[in-house]
Amino acid sequence: MKIQFGVGRRCINPQVPISLAGYFNIRMWDKVLDDLEVRAIIFKQGPDYAAILQFDLVTVPLFLCDQILDSVRKAGIRELSRENILICATHTHTGPEVRLGRNGANSEYLPFAAERAVEALREALGSLREGELEYGRTADHRFIFNRRYWMKNGNVLTNPGKLNAAILRPEGEIDPEIPLLGIRCDGKLAVLVCSIVNHTDTIGGNGVSADWPGFLRRSIEADLGEGSMLIPLIGASGNINHFDVSTDMPQTQYTEARRIGTGYAETIREAIPALRPVKGDSFRTVFGEADAPPREISEEEIAEAKAVMEKYPDEDINGGADMTSEDLARGAPVVLKYFASVLLNQADYHETQRFFLTGFSFGSSVVIASLPSEPFTEIGLALRKEIFRERVCLVAALANGTGSYHCGGGYIPNAWNYGRGGYETTPRSNPFSMKTSAILLKKWRELSEKI
Repeated sequence: MKIQFGVGRRCINPQVPISLAGYFNIRMWDKVLDDLEVRAIIFKQGPDYAAILQFDLVTVPLFLCDQILDSVRKAGIRELSRENILICATHTHTGPEVRLGRNGANSEYLPFAAERAVEALREALGSLREGELEYGRTADHRFIFNRRYWMKNGNVLTNPGKLNAAILRPEGEIDPEIPLLGIRCDGKLAVLVCSIVNHTDTIGGNGVSADWPGFLRRSIEADLGEGSMLIPLIGASGNINHFDVSTDMPQTQYTEARRIGTGYAETIREAIPALRPVKGDSFRTVFGEADAPPREISEEEIAEAKAVMEKYPDEDINGGADMTSEDLARGAPVVLKYFASVLLNQADYHETQRFFLTGFSFGSSVVIASLPSEPFTEIGLALRKEIFRERVCLVAALANGTGSYHCGGGYIPNAWNYGRGGYETTPRSNPFSMKTSAILLKKWRELSEKI
């Protein structure tokens, strides 16, 4: 299948004081381990355009999406709008905090990120050329684990710690498949888009880094040559991470990002020769909105949170030490207090959450489909293996905003995950209704009829 395409990129390393995102505490950046990017790819067939805009950030909240779209409009880029541009993130936990409601965020960074995005889109528009679409699949089981575990006490615990004798078994599935979409130009592979289901949190500390997707991207682009681009979409990985609890191997360090990123690169490199032409010649885009009610918070949860706040009056939830889900699993008082404070704040909001869903269809072979925030892997599997079961489907999670201006993102569990335990189902980490996963999949079933 022939299509016109163009690519552009810009560095988005922070230039202002700002915390790194992804943990429960402030982590002001103090060095750059490797560069962050915003990457743009534009597809064109006849009068129809579509674009993927990917940031090396923890997420792209709704107010940043709107700022980008407003900047695109003001720049006179009439080919693109909310309906045909998929804005997503790699979810690196060593990128700037862009959720303005979080401590350590800096509003000065957002217009900088939006400006760089427009520059990348302009570059992509100015480099349009003709290419041939190819697609395929590969898989890699080595680096992914369901991080929610049934424990011997009958509850589920997130990140229970390595070699924990109380672990029974993982609560859910993994999705090791890596769907691929490539564009060949002048006999060479110029663009490769992949979708990988894994969390992007292997480093910690205060250094800026794109984490393992950065190592993956740089490795493949070195193979493909100058001017090439790899876009590592992050699939539905809300309940997935890289921690192997059966070993005591250290897995929070920069070398772990390199190990995983270069490992994925090896797997993808081996799959490139098997890519085959996309069947058909039609290119379509689809866009829809899905609304969900506010998060359900019970009076019992509110009372429990107030009791925690009273129990630990001296704990400083804005302190400098890293606070992670592992600390929550251990019952660290400072983290318990932090979660309680966020729940009480969340209980005051009663907004409807609005999600924007974007899809691109390439011939009869391939679909790229967006999901908001951090959906659990079973949601991505339902999208890929049930709704789009006849095609190779690349899921782009962390896409198109996070529900509302108040909401900075969060996990989207399956309905059956609630009531079992684990921090992803708490109001602090999941400000969405318990019905959200079903609402999103229902909307995608409707949209699938159009592409």
